[in-house]
Amino acid sequence: MQETKSRIESELEVRSYLQDLRYALQHGARLTFQEERQVDFNREQRYTNKFTVADLFPDENPVTALKRELQRLTVEEYMQTVKDLRFPKRSEMREFGKVYNGKGDVYIKIRVELLSEYGNHTTFVMSFHYAAIPFTPDMFPYRKP
Repeated sequence: MQETKSRIESELEVRSYLQDLRYALQHGARLTFQEERQVDFNREQRYTNKFTVADLFPDENPVTALKRELQRLTVEEYMQTVKDLRFPKRSEMREFGKVYNGKGDVYIKIRVELLSEYGNHTTFVMSFHYAAIPFTPDMFPYRKP
């Protein structure tokens, strides 16, 4: 299991992050989607990235669909920010949760990195799958009741 350290960013920090994410995605940021992950080999298929994206966006290119969906994330869907202790030099990851079409809770974990001297951003979608554990209101620090 991957070890992480989590924290809750301020609402302003999350809003700023989402604004920067939207800007990057609208201005040529590359999106990398981990469709098949090693952890998925021992997981029920419903809770894998590949299954969830195919189920929610059956007639779309996964990268195109995910670019659009990441731009629609809101501060109310923010859960927490995590530091990857396995790769401490990498940027932090943000976790979000969203309900799609009444089909179920979807867990989203992303990392945005500046990868070249030319300022090109890459958005890495580590997780975009149905949540194995249902979301509860206390998991969302900025969700309005």
